[in-house]
Amino acid sequence: MIPADEKLLGERAAWLESLGAERRLSANTLDAYERDTRQFLQFLSGHVGGTVRIDDIKALRPADLRGFLAHRRKEGDGARSLGRHLAGLRSFLRHLERKGLVNAAGASAIRSPKQPKSLPKPLSGRQALAVVAVDTQMNEEPWIAARDAAVLSLLYGCGLRISEALGLTPDVFQGRPTTLRITGKGGKTRLVPLLPVVMEAVETYYKLCPYHLEPGAALFRGARGGPLQPAIIQREMQKLRSALGLPDSATPHALRHSFATHLLGSGGDLRTIQELLGHASLSTTQIYTGVDSARLLDIYDRAHPRA
Repeated sequence: MIPADEKLLGERAAWLESLGAERRLSANTLDAYERDTRQFLQFLSGHVGGTVRIDDIKALRPADLRGFLAHRRKEGDGARSLGRHLAGLRSFLRHLERKGLVNAAGASAIRSPKQPKSLPKPLSGRQALAVVAVDTQMNEEPWIAARDAAVLSLLYGCGLRISEALGLTPDVFQGRPTTLRITGKGGKTRLVPLLPVVMEAVETYYKLCPYHLEPGAALFRGARGGPLQPAIIQREMQKLRSALGLPDSATPHALRHSFATHLLGSGGDLRTIQELLGHASLSTTQIYTGVDSARLLDIYDRAHPRA
């Protein structure tokens, strides 16, 4: 139970609803913001000695917010999580400010935690092709092996996020299209090329699937016929890592990283890769230049006689 009064909880619920309906944030982001604000209200309850009210939020100082971040750091949260905590709280306070209930200036005065620079860890071309091959899938049921190969092929062949691949419907593939229209984060729509080999993987699954795949419903199904869950693909990828001797960084999302890195290494330009990935900012896409530079330096170190 959240230690806050009905008015504050009502505003919090309205804020979360607006994030989903108006800003179209992903379900994962909404869950994270719900959890972050719940943890903050529980933390603040300890300071005010009971139920948190709007007046307590109005009286917040930057030191109070810093105290919450310090508390979460002690609980083991890293810089990325702390940055998300602060982003969520700022958004909630701005919502209350628009209602004329509080002043959100204090939250804006806090500097976000410095984020560690980490490069994506793509698979090599050989590793990626092994992962998406139907004959390397770990399930003995042919239609499930074909399903897993089709999903992984969409991640590597089209650069999709796993949520985007599992959100596809059968009618999207009618007439053997050469492109897919994908709606990604924030409702941003993009076109991605659909390679013939990926289309063939989807068709193989479609033919073998024992369930009726009606238009508008989920294309990829679980063993009992319900929509396929991301955790199942993540679990199958874990089995593939063990079978193929891949590193722990070989996750479903690493296939999307591989898509971008291999395009860049073959001469693709950043602006095109940005569009294909659906990144809102070019700076997000530029992390892949670091991956490519690291790969070139590794080749240099191993091959140059003076290295």
